[in-house]
Amino acid sequence: MICWKLNEVMARKRLKNKDLAQMLGITENSVYRLRKVDSMPRLAPERLNGICKALNCQPGELLQYEPDDNDSKLVSVVD
Repeated sequence: MICWKLNEVMARKRLKNKDLAQMLGITENSVYRLRKVDSMPRLAPERLNGICKALNCQPGELLQYEPDDNDSKLVSVVD
């Protein structure tokens, strides 16, 4: 499973929901929902770019791979 670490990164950088919301042009509630999910949310590349720019981080800092029971089957995206 790909874990989403936005909450950790924002805490480390001491950035509030309100501040990130203003930087991204979204509501505080949207930032709250993004922070509270554990798995990688579906994000448009532009949104991920905005988050990385606002947090001055790389996408890899927001993601972490953790094996789970479903990892026994590898999924091919190219046939």
